Amino acid sequence: MRNRIGLYAAITIACLGIDLGSKTFVFSKLGGPYQGTGWLIDGWMKFELFTSLNHGALWGMGQGFSLWFAAVSLFAIAGILYWLFIRNACQSLLLTCCLAMISGGTLGNLYDRLGLHGIRERGSERTALAVRDFLHFVFGPLDWAIFNAADCFLVVGAALLFLHSVQEERQLAAARNTSTPDPQ
Repeated sequence: MRNRIGLYAAITIACLGIDLGSKTFVFSKLGGPYQGTGWLIDGWMKFELFTSLNHGALWGMGQGFSLWFAAVSLFAIAGILYWLFIRNACQSLLLTCCLAMISGGTLGNLYDRLGLHGIRERGSERTALAVRDFLHFVFGPLDWAIFNAADCFLVVGAALLFLHSVQEERQLAAARNTSTPDPQ
């Protein structure tokens, strides 16, 4: 279990570092919120770096509930740690890795939701309780929501969690099939 704790911690810290480092770098280079590079890729698929502040969650839903989302994030991290290390789910390498990615993404966005980045909204003296986003894609007519590295880690971690659940269900079904006696 100790090696899984180390693996979990290493992946979580790496994801957190990549997220916070990329946000800090892009926001410092572009000069704050609502600044962009212009299209770096300009065709059917377009891409630019464009800094924005999201006071909500996925696709901007729940605007103004940053502290509520911060509390949910803390409960999620506690639940992940309980599941992995108290309930021994860390025996699965895939589950350990995907939950570490989810933890890193969650902590990165939690840092922002608590206003620890120090960015102020235009015309405001208080620090914005908002997630820093900067990756902007357009696919043909679809203008995708602006997102960040933490969101990437959350999505990849959730996809791996789904694959893990499908794999585990197949293993359980196979075990049931081999343990049932032949009716003949």
